[in-house]
Amino acid sequence: MKNMPEFNKVSKQLLQAMPYQYVGNNINVCIETDEFTCLCPWTGLPDFAHLKIQYVPNKVVVELKSLKMYLQSYRMVGMVHESVVNSIMKDIKALLKPKQIYVELIFKIRGGITTTVSAGSIKEGK
Repeated sequence: MKNMPEFNKVSKQLLQAMPYQYVGNNINVCIETDEFTCLCPWTGLPDFAHLKIQYVPNKVVVELKSLKMYLQSYRMVGMVHESVVNSIMKDIKALLKPKQIYVELIFKIRGGITTTVSAGSIKEGK
């Protein structure tokens, strides 16, 4: 099928952008999901996370269905948490060229430990 993720590799080509109709108006777009998964590269066990993407658009915004398919492509990919957040940041940033961007992953508890990994920054009120 066209525009479907390959679950054994990150499929950044699935990401699509749409024109932002209010260029010049700084808004904060916040996208969140509790359904992000990837694999531990050492054990092969699934890692579950709450994902938050915030950005201030420049000329385009992300098309949400394409973002969903892109995020699903991480499902069977073994990556450490820090690599996941940097990969998502890099791909979204390359697609949108936003004024500001912030990506946060809060991984669910495993072995008594939770991990939060984030990259970028959003200045509140701007």
